[in-house]
Amino acid sequence: MDIQKLYSLFKECSRVTTDSRNISGGELFIALIGENFNGNEFALKALEAGAKYAVVDQESTAAVSGDERIIPVPDTLVALQALGRHHRENTFVNGKRLTVIGLTGTNGKTTTKELITLVLSAKYNVTATRGNLNNDIGVPLSLLTIDDKTELAVIEMGANHPDDISRLVGVSEPDFGLITNVGRAHLLGFGSFEGVKKAKGQLYDYLAAHGGRAFVNTDDPDLTAMAADRWPSGDFIPYGLSMMKAKTLPSSAEHPFLMMRLPGGLVIETHLAGAYNATNVVAALAVGLHFGVSLEEGIKAIEGYIPKNNRSQMEKTERNILIEDAYNANPTSMAAALDNLVQVEADRKVALLGDMRELGEESLAEHQKVLAQVLSMGLDFVCLVGEEFRKALIGREKDNVFWFADSERLAAWLRDNPVSGATILVKGSRGIQMEKALPEL
Repeated sequence: MDIQKLYSLFKECSRVTTDSRNISGGELFIALIGENFNGNEFALKALEAGAKYAVVDQESTAAVSGDERIIPVPDTLVALQALGRHHRENTFVNGKRLTVIGLTGTNGKTTTKELITLVLSAKYNVTATRGNLNNDIGVPLSLLTIDDKTELAVIEMGANHPDDISRLVGVSEPDFGLITNVGRAHLLGFGSFEGVKKAKGQLYDYLAAHGGRAFVNTDDPDLTAMAADRWPSGDFIPYGLSMMKAKTLPSSAEHPFLMMRLPGGLVIETHLAGAYNATNVVAALAVGLHFGVSLEEGIKAIEGYIPKNNRSQMEKTERNILIEDAYNANPTSMAAALDNLVQVEADRKVALLGDMRELGEESLAEHQKVLAQVLSMGLDFVCLVGEEFRKALIGREKDNVFWFADSERLAAWLRDNPVSGATILVKGSRGIQMEKALPEL
């Protein structure tokens, strides 16, 4: 594959897409293969719909169609990644190679990415990962949205397996990096908590090897130790609640969102649910300060951020206050969400919790820990969804603890047993689809 030739064709196109249904005209269509689809089968249809070129596997039927707009390559995913990396390497700002900030972590990646992007946008034109397009496909696609107006790029990277971050930093080539935290998630893929730290730490490894710098939350002993291993001289950029002397303020039913006080009388009033988001806020402010965004400008940007997609959302319905954190769950984020529910001042509190996925052999023990925590909180009642919580509940049944096989059955029960006047935490792994219960609340 001649990457320079492919890049010249990319420059002729309006954008890159891997979905033949998403053609409006002038695109470079890249035919990827997944478990349940083969993009090569739709390459000719993409061209008919208006795509300018289509990149296909050289062994595919489309490759021998005779259409000059077909670009055959040995591996379309490798081509996509190479194209993303080449574009990143050939984008310059004022004669210097574009600065890329890489972001990963167990929890809070997308929220922190959104906050950092908003803060930096107070001064710069920023291109950032859209949504959570943070995998082998999403990272190069995000890089390929960088245009001649981009002054900084913020690229989110996710990982479920030991070498995921190593591959993604090889594509995005970050100059700066930030790990939000390391926790007990995807243990089925990582094997252990040490495996999580090693995998996420590949961002630090890349930065240390290539003269980059990391933003490190020095309130977090794991991240501090990981950074010290790579930069024994302490040549990283520290931040943290203690360093910024920031304090979270009590939330209530009248004002359930995260509020923080900084020295000098500065107060941050966010639309984020949960004190656990305080470190994400401080991370964004620290990145902004490093790049010349004032504290006041950063605070203004953060106060304007409204979460979506069930990520740290707080919603007041006609009957209840909902803490919607149903996009994903793991032991670390579940414990933080429950700790936050304890701190909320409310007369009546309820937790609706779904299974945590991909925990391997530690799944039962981790669900038992969550159950022990939630039972100690004195909640009005608790609803649990999923097979893992069923196992954890054996021998610990309580009159105010209800179990459901799936979220549809939970929603039906809530329809028959309406809840009013409560502050309700809704959290679970993506596959449990806890958001199905929201309309009944």
